[in-house]
Amino acid sequence: MVEPDPEFISARTMVLPLADGGRILVRPIVPSDRAELAEAVTKLSPRSRRLRFFQGKDELSDEELRYLTDIDYHDHFAWVARDPDADGQPGVGVARYVRLPGDGDVAEPAVTVLDDYQHRGIGSLLFALLAAAAVDNGIRRFRGYVLDDNLALLESLDADIRHEEPGVATVDIPLPLDAGLYPSETLRRLLKGVASGHITPVFPDER
Repeated sequence: MVEPDPEFISARTMVLPLADGGRILVRPIVPSDRAELAEAVTKLSPRSRRLRFFQGKDELSDEELRYLTDIDYHDHFAWVARDPDADGQPGVGVARYVRLPGDGDVAEPAVTVLDDYQHRGIGSLLFALLAAAAVDNGIRRFRGYVLDDNLALLESLDADIRHEEPGVATVDIPLPLDAGLYPSETLRRLLKGVASGHITPVFPDER
């Protein structure tokens, strides 16, 4: 296991506002997150596991955990979200993309948020950050495979949705995302710079 460059991680570690007035700490995932990621999967509801893995997966294997946390931040990038106001700043969500073989500018995205933290805008924020990182790394389109009962989450995106098998849709989302999707001009400016580490926004009391 090789730890990533600490400067790379710290330049992309930030506390951002949520739509409900709360806040969330985000940074790129690192190999030392492996144990916490394994525990987080056990905290997902059966429905959330099905939406993420297309099956009722109870745990991740050691090989899967290595794959999900020991990444190159170019062809495979992942953000982790943590609660900065809870004891131990626990992880509450992950967003990642993996570049598709043979399609240099296409990647498959995935976003997962623990059930207790859903409906607070964390997933949308992680997805926007993921898109920004993808564009910075030469990705021009997200392609995902989504269960039909999860398609409502994509209503605000300019997505091409195709059904190639019952109950599952293939979704193509052009990048960069429409700036109008972002809730404020401040957030638009932040997202434009954070993926490449050009700015590191924090709240005043985080100094």
